[in-house]
Amino acid sequence: MIPLETGNPLLPEHLSELVAGLVLAVLVVVFISKVVVPRFEQMYEQRTAEIEGGINRAQAVQAEAVAARQQYQERLEASAVETAKIREDAHAKSAEIITRAQEEAQARAATIREQTLAHIQVERDQAYSELKTQIGTLATDLAEKILGESLDDPEKINRSVDRFLAELEAIPSRGAVQGN
Repeated sequence: MIPLETGNPLLPEHLSELVAGLVLAVLVVVFISKVVVPRFEQMYEQRTAEIEGGINRAQAVQAEAVAARQQYQERLEASAVETAKIREDAHAKSAEIITRAQEEAQARAATIREQTLAHIQVERDQAYSELKTQIGTLATDLAEKILGESLDDPEKINRSVDRFLAELEAIPSRGAVQGN
């Protein structure tokens, strides 16, 4: 060992210590540059890849969310259009049903009106016939009482009754004369 006499406390006392220190320093630098630095770089690249992958996945998820939202909006708009169409169809069908029901009601009312008028006409004719017979009978009875003889000829009776009714129809009614 060669002593170095420098008097500097930072410098080694022997040259062998200096050489050994330098060799160890070089070995540490080589070891760090060959083993430690590549592992750090590998870990750095791995983390960078994970972060970039996460960012890419997040962007993909965001793009999918945007696409899903767009699809939802399109479906919502299509649903609104379909709802409006269904509503319009329902209004048209209800108007058609109402029109058909009104037409059927008017047809039924017309039929009922015609049937009622026919029934009234039949009853009127029956009442007229009954009244004519009753008036004829009453007129014959009255004539027999006035004349004091029996009127047996049915033809004479019918002619007398018809003439009497014709005269009654020719006389204006009291309501027509008074303006009622």
